[in-house]
This record gives sequence, structure tokens and C-alpha cells, in this order.
Amino acid sequence: MSVTLSLHGKIAIVTGVSRTKGIGAAICQALAEAGAHIFFTYWSAYDESMPWGMEQNEPELIKRKVEQLGVTCECIEIDLSREESPSQVLQAVMDTIGEPDILVNNACYSDRADYQSLTSEMLDRHYWLNVKAPVMLSVEFAKAFQKHQGGRIILLTSGQSLGPMLGEVAYATTKGAMEAFVKTFAAEVAAKGITVNAVNPGPTDTGWMDEEIKHKLIHKFPFGRIGVPYDAARLIRFLASEEAQWITGQVIHSEGGFLRI
Repeated sequence: MSVTLSLHGKIAIVTGVSRTKGIGAAICQALAEAGAHIFFTYWSAYDESMPWGMEQNEPELIKRKVEQLGVTCECIEIDLSREESPSQVLQAVMDTIGEPDILVNNACYSDRADYQSLTSEMLDRHYWLNVKAPVMLSVEFAKAFQKHQGGRIILLTSGQSLGPMLGEVAYATTKGAMEAFVKTFAAEVAAKGITVNAVNPGPTDTGWMDEEIKHKLIHKFPFGRIGVPYDAARLIRFLASEEAQWITGQVIHSEGGFLRI
């Protein structure tokens, strides 16, 4: 029996793809390598406001790299926190490539704040991007999906159920909600032929780690190296494939054995 992870002819939506070093870009590459056509979203204003920043042409560079793999790639800059954005994304995919098979909710919002500095406005911003956007995108995807099998929804978490994330109350609270969503939504959309899973990539070097942070973390990885974006992308490619058709409602911690002690 031959085993394949081919995604030839499949159409994948990947959100939060604005930086060449990011997990989103690695996901696009991994899916495209397996033959999937890619539609990704990005929002420059967020990454430009973060310490790591971004170059103006990074989304275009990502698009070209994906196209070099022989698949179609389209993208759109959109603020996913807006009420109308989920339906606009789905419509844009339908208009440019076709009915999507795969949705990877990778976009997120993170602004460090402990309980003493947390405000209602900050919590709202985390909620809009980390809960409302992926939930409503998943809902729109499931409502539009008419193929009866092979549908895949994959979300990104950060291991909030494994231990505390000090100084990140809003982020931990909102991202942690996705683990509960995965279990319930997987049961709701199974009849449509859609699986729903989440991936926790653990600490991943996407350009935000300085040498001090790397030095502190590397001793916690039994393999002796820091996680890289393609580590998560490989798992997501598997979950998007037919080989993962019997896996749903799961949160998979792909952390390279990261030690939380």
C-alpha cells in the first residue's frame, strides 16, 4: 500500500502570513510543496508595530516563493478583526481560486500585559483576533464547504493548557479558548466531512528571539535546538492530508519535547 501526503489540487487558506520568517510562510510553503494552491491573508500594520517589524515587500516575496513551487497563490491584506472580514476572505478565495478545502487559522494578536496593566480595550483586541476571527472564519468555511469529505480546519495554539504564561493574561486567555472550540466544532462539522484540530508549535524562532532568549530556552529542548517554523508546518501538512482523516477534535503539542521545568 502506498502512502502519500499529496494535496494536489486542494485549495488552502492560511491567515497571518506577512513575514518570510514566520510560521505562516512556512505553512504556505509546506502545503504548496504537497501540491495545494494557496490563498493567504496578511495585515502589515500589526507586524510593523511589533519589535520584530517587517519589510514592505515580504508578502510579495512569500507569494513568489510559493508560485515557484508550481501552484497558484493569491493573497489579500485584510484586518480580520472587522465584522465583515471572514465572509470577504471566503468570497475572495472563491472568486480567485475556487472552493477551499483547507483553512489554517494562523493569525493572532499578542501584546504582553500582566494583570496590573491589563485594560478592557487590550482584552478586546486579543479577543477579536484570537477568538472571534478564527471562530467566524471556521464557521464561514464550514457553511461554504460542499465537497462532503476532505475538509480541514487547523488552528494554532500556544500550549496554554500546559502551564501558566506569566505576563500574558489576555493572550493566554483568548488563545486557550481555541482548545475548547476545537473539541466542540469538530463534533458539529464532522457530518460535512471536515476535521478540526489545533497545533501547539511550542517556542519557535520566527525572528523574535535574541541570543539571550535562545540561551535560556535551548537547554529545555532535549534535541538541543530551538523550534523552527517548518517544524509546525510539517505537522499541519500531515493534518491537511488524507492520512489524517481519522484525527479530529485534537490539540497536538508539537514542541520537540520542550521541558516546562
